[in-house]
Amino acid sequence: MDTEAELTELPERDRSPRPEQGAGARSRSSRWRTWRPYALVTAVCLTTVMLVSAFLVQPFQIPSGSMENTLRPGDRVLVNKLAYRFGDQPRRGDVVVFDGTGSFVQDPPAENPVTGLLRAAGATLGLAEPAGTDYVKRVVGVGGDRVTCCDRRRRLTVNGRALDEDYLYPGDTPSRVPFDVVVPEGRLWVMGDHRGDSKDSRDLLGAPGGGTVPVEKVIGRAEWIVWPLGRMSSLDRPATFDRIPDAGGAHG
Repeated sequence: MDTEAELTELPERDRSPRPEQGAGARSRSSRWRTWRPYALVTAVCLTTVMLVSAFLVQPFQIPSGSMENTLRPGDRVLVNKLAYRFGDQPRRGDVVVFDGTGSFVQDPPAENPVTGLLRAAGATLGLAEPAGTDYVKRVVGVGGDRVTCCDRRRRLTVNGRALDEDYLYPGDTPSRVPFDVVVPEGRLWVMGDHRGDSKDSRDLLGAPGGGTVPVEKVIGRAEWIVWPLGRMSSLDRPATFDRIPDAGGAHG
């Protein structure tokens, strides 16, 4: 009789949790309760940063030396995405970030979807280089402007007025390529500050759009250098552009 009782009791004992298993589950649950507030705060912070970067201000990592010495490779700048959203237009002298698809890049390179998603997330936070179709340049001419190179003193002219480009990379000339263009309405003529190491509007004169960039492709205006800390400064518009007459007056 005792043996039969033991046999009937064994299944009941087997169904009960082992003491050590119950303790492990309680320990894991306790650790999750401890870390859950930190995880939620981190998720909220990341979501907020992503939304701010998508619609307001985005950190942008400078990928090349085409804008030296104004911007150097590895610099992080803050791009104001609202600068041209409410009727304002890019102005001569602005440093802008734009999507070069259809102007600077005719056939964007194929990219692995997963790699592209990770890179885009990193670029949004300023932790990775931007897409290969994103560029940063200085606006030299806007719609209707006549931009030429060069006058007798080897200076660029806009609407007949010469530019004193003290922001150029030391030793650079304004351009080794002569040109004389009238910028179509709704488009921009853009150039790098390191003219000897910049792919810009000069290099695409024979391409669709004549090297100019549609205004609607501008992502925003670069406002501040925020990294490295030793280079923190604002990106002000050079005074030489304030002296340029409007296109109507020059052509009239």
